[in-house]
Amino acid sequence: MRRSMLIVGLLLAGILAGWCGHALTPSLAKPRAVEPRGALPEWEQVPIRRFKEAAPSVVYITTTEERSRDFFGLDVVEVPAGSGTGFIWDDQGHVVTNFHVIQGAARAYITLADGSRHEAAYVGGAPDKDLAVLLLAKTPPKLRPIPIGTSADLQVGQTVLAIGNPFGLDQTLTTGVVSALGREIQSVTRRRIAGVIQTDAAINPGNSGGPLLDSAGRLIGVNTAIQSPSGASAGIGFAVPVDTVNRVVPQLIARGRLERPDLGFEPVAPRLVERAFGPQKGVMVGRVVRGGAAAKAGLQGVGAEGRRVLPGDLVQGVNGRPVEDWDALLDAVEALPLGGTVDLEVLREGRKLRIPLRLEAARD
Repeated sequence: MRRSMLIVGLLLAGILAGWCGHALTPSLAKPRAVEPRGALPEWEQVPIRRFKEAAPSVVYITTTEERSRDFFGLDVVEVPAGSGTGFIWDDQGHVVTNFHVIQGAARAYITLADGSRHEAAYVGGAPDKDLAVLLLAKTPPKLRPIPIGTSADLQVGQTVLAIGNPFGLDQTLTTGVVSALGREIQSVTRRRIAGVIQTDAAINPGNSGGPLLDSAGRLIGVNTAIQSPSGASAGIGFAVPVDTVNRVVPQLIARGRLERPDLGFEPVAPRLVERAFGPQKGVMVGRVVRGGAAAKAGLQGVGAEGRRVLPGDLVQGVNGRPVEDWDALLDAVEALPLGGTVDLEVLREGRKLRIPLRLEAARD
């Protein structure tokens, strides 16, 4: 018995020694040879080139807000408030971003593509369009403004590129296509932003304010929102069209605000119109401001005849473009130059009229 156990023990020792010897023996395996792949195809080279060209124009924005350190508020400190993306508009150091990126901030800081960090001043904003302009406190040399395109001729299916700083990860590129055009989203003021571009390029928190580019590397939109139950990209992102941006930003730089026309009347709330006169398509003129544009054009507001309420003019179109509500009417006239005249299609007591109205600047 003892002899058998001794034999088994020797065999096991031999096996273990073999294993250990194998483990201690240097491996003879070598790295495999790399297969040559040749040049990248053109469809891969295009986004690489566009990213390299546009990246120097894209910036990372961080904001701070002031808070009291103690109950009595005698010791005020700055704490991080949020972050987002922007892009260089011109060589004077103006930077464009979303209004909601800097809303409520005490200070804003901009990190350029070279890693340098600069304080920036607030120049102006258009909350209704979710756009804002900042100005670098000190203008660095050789700023690269982003090339500007147009959103008027975009087509569903076009390739698009988005550059931003999602979750604080700077200089991130995502690609996709134009998924839809003419969408509407809600701004921070609850007013609709019309003509919005929908894209499936991944847009996440931190991408807000960054550029949406076409395959030529031109700005076609400002990434502003996503539709997602989780708060992360679900393949539905939205961008303010560049034609809106190119109209609004110069006004923000010049005046700090978006100059808009004053139509000279107050609209009647749709629920009140329906309650009093039944369903209507258009904007009913309520109170006409004395001496305003509507009064000069001859528009008639809601009136009364004894106990009977008389409907005001129902504005249903601007220059042949139908309008169904107040936001649509404002979008139509705000896209036109001040001082010009528009033709309003008006329904008055069952008659269709065409009434010219001169667009006057709203007074502060």
